[in-house]
Amino acid sequence: MAALFAFLHHVAAFTLVAAFAIEFVLIRQEVSLRNARTILVADAVAGASAGALLVVGLLRVFFFEKGAAYYFHSVPFLAKLTLFVLVALLSIYPTREFLSWRHSLKEGRAPIVSAIKQRAIRSVLHVEFAAIVLLLLNAALMARGIGYAE
Repeated sequence: MAALFAFLHHVAAFTLVAAFAIEFVLIRQEVSLRNARTILVADAVAGASAGALLVVGLLRVFFFEKGAAYYFHSVPFLAKLTLFVLVALLSIYPTREFLSWRHSLKEGRAPIVSAIKQRAIRSVLHVEFAAIVLLLLNAALMARGIGYAE
């Protein structure tokens, strides 16, 4: 059972990164009707995969791996959890912007996105990607028991 939850955790993590990558690539281009629709779908997938990642990750911590006492004494785990929360909070801004496009999309029009907003969204996505890289580093450290404080 632990292997199944490890698998689900990895699938959710890779799906999240892929969805962010799609958003990142498409927001660099002109926001066309097609790109805007794809970005909205990618953002929904990112949200769903982040939720799955959190639930499956917590199930692993509390029920399927070394136990909560172990993980909550691991500096890399705490850093990983903090970075996950940071990415989740950062993602609020782009998600709100993407959701504001729904009215235009329902009318069959591409949303009008100023260059300033587009740059701001790209900047947030850059920070999210940097945080994800640090999160992955902490996952590798945690898996090797580095930073465990008894």
